[in-house]
Amino acid sequence: MIRHSKKITSESWKSLPWKKFRANLFRLQKRVFKAVRVGDKRKARSLQKLILKSFAARFLAIRQVTQLNAGKKTAGIDGKLALTYEERFNLELLLRQRDWYHNKLRLIPIPKKDGSIRYLKVPTIADRAWQCLAKYALEPAHEATFHEHSYGFRTGRSAHDAQKQIANNLSSVSNGITKRILELDIEKCFDRINHNTIMENLIAPKRLKTGIFRALKAGINPEFPEQGTPQGGVVSPLLANIALNGIEDLHQYHKDKNKRVTPNTPNTKIVKACVRYADDMVFFLRPEDNADKILDKISQFLAKRGLKVSEKKTKLTASTDGFNFLGWKFKVQQNGKLKCFPSQENFKAFRKKVKRIVNNSNYGAKVKAKKLAPIVRGWRNYHKFCKMDGSRFSLWHMNYRAFKVFNKETKLDRRTAEKLVKQAFPAVSYSENAHIKVKGNKSPFDGDLIYWSQRNNKLYDGITSKLLRKQNHTCGYCGHKLTSEEKVDLHHIDGNHGNWKDKNLIVVHESCHDYIHMSKRQNEN
Repeated sequence: MIRHSKKITSESWKSLPWKKFRANLFRLQKRVFKAVRVGDKRKARSLQKLILKSFAARFLAIRQVTQLNAGKKTAGIDGKLALTYEERFNLELLLRQRDWYHNKLRLIPIPKKDGSIRYLKVPTIADRAWQCLAKYALEPAHEATFHEHSYGFRTGRSAHDAQKQIANNLSSVSNGITKRILELDIEKCFDRINHNTIMENLIAPKRLKTGIFRALKAGINPEFPEQGTPQGGVVSPLLANIALNGIEDLHQYHKDKNKRVTPNTPNTKIVKACVRYADDMVFFLRPEDNADKILDKISQFLAKRGLKVSEKKTKLTASTDGFNFLGWKFKVQQNGKLKCFPSQENFKAFRKKVKRIVNNSNYGAKVKAKKLAPIVRGWRNYHKFCKMDGSRFSLWHMNYRAFKVFNKETKLDRRTAEKLVKQAFPAVSYSENAHIKVKGNKSPFDGDLIYWSQRNNKLYDGITSKLLRKQNHTCGYCGHKLTSEEKVDLHHIDGNHGNWKDKNLIVVHESCHDYIHMSKRQNEN
């Protein structure tokens, strides 16, 4: 195995100049983005080669897959769950090699809602690090070409942007009450995307294209050797976005009903009536639009990419009947106003999670309260731009059930049980349709730091927002800037998660939060 000559410790890793690394990588990514925007793909490919050779990019890729990603503790086919600090440095040396050969993927069966099974195909940690490095080079190039109404798995964009765009299409000003919604479902999208389509549309130097091609072939289905992107790969969502880019333009119309859209029509007068979040998408049809013709266009587009429309799940729905999208139910009322609230399916899944914890007899009320808090806060934050004033979404019944269980288990006074319930079900402010959607086809790689810093300020509210301003948007542990690239956590200085006083809280990077608790455990031992 390749080894560094110096003795490696945890401090060697922590003391790396991460702030400088991020600045160096972003500078190159910004140049790639601008080169593609002006049509200079040759220059873009040269800059992508520099990213692949970048010392900073390699270390950031390793840090991303071993410390920050949600699946950081999922093993690949080699069985490795985590890397020691020495192994991380050795992996950086390994990533320098010119040709990268992918290992086979570990298959993890995941049951679907309809009872069928889909497989998560997980690469090894080393392969995930290479894919992350590849993504650093590919993402800015393709961000320059992606459609403005594509929101899934894209830097600086979220499901809330898609929610807002749907609200814009179905507002009373846009005559939402008269529209129909084509809910499009693609049959086995990730498993059937044609490899040739991805490779033809990939903006990358030859070396990177070869590596991506090998990554695709590592996750093939024997029945479909020329199709599929492995779900579980770091770069897979980006490749799916590359293949589906352009489907949004299949249905658009002029604001003036009597005029048609032509190549010379100014963009300000064109309504692009589609919202896409990865492979989930909806098209908005006016009364005069022919649904069969639009569906035929979509089918032809998908056929070139080895995909087809799922006839069972694709539906045409009146806006007044309502439809589900990304865990929300959208419905235009008879007065013409749009109502958005958590879908029944989403609420049931959330309630099931809460019930499982509350009724679990393996741990006590205090542990239950600690486990419930992030789940409840996360659910409420996701739906904070919905209509949440109904008694159902106040979670009163869940609160009452938890109180009865906690009161019985603690064998303490009523006040203690009430305090634990309050801790388990934190309040989150909501404001219907208040989200400010990302502007046009803006991207964090465009270098407009003023726009993106102001936008990042609005991503948080309450205590987090207040502390961010107080800390000047820097991490309370490492002192580096807090950006949208990494999640932020609230850290309780005294370790008491019931103490929410400002003096007891600091905002830190998610990875820094891990370091704090890791150091605390080591000191206790």
